[in-house]
Amino acid sequence: METLEPARQIRNRRFLWFVGAFSLLVGSFLLAAGYGAVEISPDKSIAILLKQLGFDPPWSFSAKEELVLTAIRFPRACLAVLAGAALAISGATLQGLFRNPLADPALIGVSNGAALAAVTVIVLGGTAAWLPYWFPHEFLLPVAAFGGGLVAVYTVYVLAGANGQTDVATMLLGGVAITAIAGAGIGFLIFISDEQQLRDLNFWMLGGLGGVTWKSLIPAACLILVGLVPLLFMSRFLNAMLLGEAEAHHLGFDVERTKRMIILLTALATGATVAVTGVIGFVGLVVPHLVRLVTGPDHAAVLPLSVLTGASLMLIADVVARTIVLPAELPIGILTACIGGPFFLWLLARRRSTRGW
Repeated sequence: METLEPARQIRNRRFLWFVGAFSLLVGSFLLAAGYGAVEISPDKSIAILLKQLGFDPPWSFSAKEELVLTAIRFPRACLAVLAGAALAISGATLQGLFRNPLADPALIGVSNGAALAAVTVIVLGGTAAWLPYWFPHEFLLPVAAFGGGLVAVYTVYVLAGANGQTDVATMLLGGVAITAIAGAGIGFLIFISDEQQLRDLNFWMLGGLGGVTWKSLIPAACLILVGLVPLLFMSRFLNAMLLGEAEAHHLGFDVERTKRMIILLTALATGATVAVTGVIGFVGLVVPHLVRLVTGPDHAAVLPLSVLTGASLMLIADVVARTIVLPAELPIGILTACIGGPFFLWLLARRRSTRGW
C-alpha cells in the first residue's frame, strides 16, 4: 500500500495541474474574445458562443457584439489556441526526440524553413509550388510551409544524429545555418516583391494573428490538427527514448519509423501554423520546459499540458500585443522573442553550469 501512495500523489497532482491549465485556457479565451475596442463581457461571449452552437443563450447581447465576436474575435482566438498548442507540442516532441530541452521549431530552423516556402508562394504565386491545377488554392500556403518545415527539420535530424545520439552543438549550429539560408532566401524574395507584397511580408515575418478569417483559418486548422492530434499519442515512445534508442527498440518500438513519423507531424503542425501566423519563436522552447519543471519528464503529462499551456500563453500574449502600444498593435513575434530570448540564455547558462559545456 505504501508503494502505491507516491503514484497516487503524482496522479492527484497532475489532475490538479490539468484542471488549472484548462481553467487558465478558458479564462484566457474569454479574455481574448472580450477585450478590444468593443468591450464584451464574459457572459455575453458565452451567450454568443452558445447561440453559434445552436443553444438558446440565457443572456442578451446586441447584433454588433455578435458580429464582432463571430467575424473577428473568435477566429483570432481560435488561431491563437491552435498556434500556441501546435508550437508547444512540436517543441515538446522535438525535445523528447532529440533528448535535449534546447530543441525548438524556431531554434533548429523549422519555422524559418516553413517561412521561406510560404514567402515563395506569396511572392511568386502558385506556379512556384508545382502543384496540380485542381489542388484547392486555400491549402496552397499551408502545404508549402509544411514542405519547407519538413526539409528543415529533416536536415537537422540527419546532421545532428550519429550512433543513436544527438550532438547538441551540431543541432544548434545546423539550426543557425538553416535560419541564415532561409533568411537570405526570404530577403531576396522581399527584394523582388512589389510594394503591396513588401508591406504584407514585413508584418507577416514578425508574426501576428491579425486579419485572420474563418476562410483563411479552416484550411490551416485542418492541417494543424492532423499534425497535432497524433503527437499526443507519442508519449510512450518518447518516454522510451529517454532511455536511448537501443532501449526503445528492445521495448518493442520501431524507432526509425516512429522518428520519421514524428518529424513529419511536427513539420506539418509547425508549417501550417507559420503559414497563417508568420514566424513566432520560442513558444516551443519555453512552454515544454516550464511544464517539465512542474510535472517531471513523463511525456504522458508533458504533451497534453504543453498543449493547454501553449494555447493559454498565446492567447495572453495576443491580448498584451493588442494593448501594450495602443492604438497600434505589436507583432506577437516580437513579444515572444523578448520573453523567450532571455529564457534561452538562462537555459544555456544553467546547462553549462550543470553539465560543463
